[in-house]
Amino acid sequence: MLDELIEKRKKALSESEQHKNRRNELNALASSHAKERNKLNGQTREFVEEAQKNKELRDQHNTEVKDLKGQRNKLNAEANEYFGEIDSFKKEHSSFKRNSSVKELQRQIESLEFRQQTEVFSTDKERELIDKIKQMKAAIKEQEDELEQNKDLKTKLQAARDLRKQASEIHAKVTEVAELAQNHHDQMVDFYRKADQSREHADAEHKAFVEAQEAADEEHQAFISCQKELRDYDKVISGLHNKKKKSKVTKERRQVRQEAERIFELFKGGEKLTTEDILLLQRSKLI
Repeated sequence: MLDELIEKRKKALSESEQHKNRRNELNALASSHAKERNKLNGQTREFVEEAQKNKELRDQHNTEVKDLKGQRNKLNAEANEYFGEIDSFKKEHSSFKRNSSVKELQRQIESLEFRQQTEVFSTDKERELIDKIKQMKAAIKEQEDELEQNKDLKTKLQAARDLRKQASEIHAKVTEVAELAQNHHDQMVDFYRKADQSREHADAEHKAFVEAQEAADEEHQAFISCQKELRDYDKVISGLHNKKKKSKVTKERRQVRQEAERIFELFKGGEKLTTEDILLLQRSKLI
């Protein structure tokens, strides 16, 4: 029975070591996943912060664009008032040619130039478009030259030109700032996309961390169970060893007692005893 218990204890000890080693491996794996998760969470925060910065800059530029457009539209409206007065004067005086107003020609030119910048044309078509724009500009120049012959109209025309020029400069600024706003918007979207990807990877690492940690806890509980089993085996084996030892001592004492009684009988019969025999009788308290 003792040998059987000793073998079972060896098996329990081996299982205990296996569970301990596996637990340590899983804890190390969980720690690795936690470290990577924390790193990714840090990256996510950085990406979100960058996205927020670009969002704020985009909003600032959009506000600036809105303000600039208001200034530009106001200047164009003031210029149109002058052109309207000029057109009214032309209608009232038959000496001026009956053709499209400067304001209308300018609007058509802006429309054609926008098409030229945003649409794709064949070489011939684009050349035709450029020639048309040149003709309209020449018509404007011709009308303006005619208008400048009138002192009052010349003053209004110059005022309208100055306002148009200011509006054009502001429009250029609008375009520049709008591009900046769009650039920051694109960066914001890109950083939010990176944050989503980083967050997704962090969630995956957290899931792996939880799984490894739970598996490590299971191995730890199995290790604790094996340790308890080992302690139980140790108690039983130790008890059996003590019992066996006690039994051996009792047997040895009985044998010594029997030998002492045998020598004592010889002593009573007058046999000569050796020093060892006498010491044995003394230990056995027979003399």
